[in-house]
Amino acid sequence: MNDLERDIAALIIETLALEHLKVDDIAVDQPLFGQGLGLDSVDALELALALQNRYGLKIASDSRDARRHFETVLSLAHYVEANRAPCAD
Repeated sequence: MNDLERDIAALIIETLALEHLKVDDIAVDQPLFGQGLGLDSVDALELALALQNRYGLKIASDSRDARRHFETVLSLAHYVEANRAPCAD
């Protein structure tokens, strides 16, 4: 797991109050929804807002691709790398 993937996993835990999990408990290819981590649509909205705030992203909620980007930590990391604001950390 690289630094960005670790940061995203930590953000998921922090944002969604999943204190029972540690960053290493979330595999980068583990599905975030359904049978994977078990997140739901409300969690997706909260996570999208947190990602926007942390990385300066603009995520359109009606985007057909949004669901694909939110499949795993790895897919989120790829999305963040490709779309984050130049000065965001």
